[in-house]
Amino acid sequence: MQHKIFKKTFLGFTAILIALMAMAFSNATSSTYKCMVQMINYTGEGAYVVISLINPQGEYEKTLYVQGDDDEWYHDISEWWHFFSKKHPNIDAITGATVGGGERAIHVIEIDDTKIDAGYSIRFETAVEDQEYYVNDVEFLLTAENVKSKQEGKGFIRYVRMIPN
Repeated sequence: MQHKIFKKTFLGFTAILIALMAMAFSNATSSTYKCMVQMINYTGEGAYVVISLINPQGEYEKTLYVQGDDDEWYHDISEWWHFFSKKHPNIDAITGATVGGGERAIHVIEIDDTKIDAGYSIRFETAVEDQEYYVNDVEFLLTAENVKSKQEGKGFIRYVRMIPN
C-alpha cells in the first residue's frame, strides 16, 4: 500500500516539476534588444511612436512599445488603434514620453526568439498632432540579420537601429 502511495506522490511531484520546467523554459525563449529611434528634424508636438510585432499574415500580434503615454491620443494611430482597442491590454509597463523633432529615444524591447526568421515583421508607426500619420514609417522582416542593422524611416523617423542586448 505504501508503495502505491509513494508511486502516486512521486508521479504527482514529477508532473509538477515538468510543468514548472516547461514554464521556465517558455519564459527563457525571448531576447531583449536596445532599440534606438532617431527622429527627423520637424517642428510641432512630440511624436507618438508605436512598435508592434506583425505576424506573417500581416496582422498585429503584440504591442512591443509605445512612445506617448497619454492614451487620449492613441486613436490618432488608427491602424494600431483598431487592434489595441479590441484587446485593450495593459501597456503601462511599455510606454514612455513622446519624442520631438531631431531627438532620439532608446528603449529596451523584448521579442520571443521563435518569431525571429519565422516570417514576422516589426512595425514602427508614427503620428504627430495636426500633422501626418505613417502606418509603416519603418517596417522590416524580423530576421537575425535585421535585428542588428539600421533601418531607414519614411516619415517622422530618420532611422531605427536595433542591437541585441
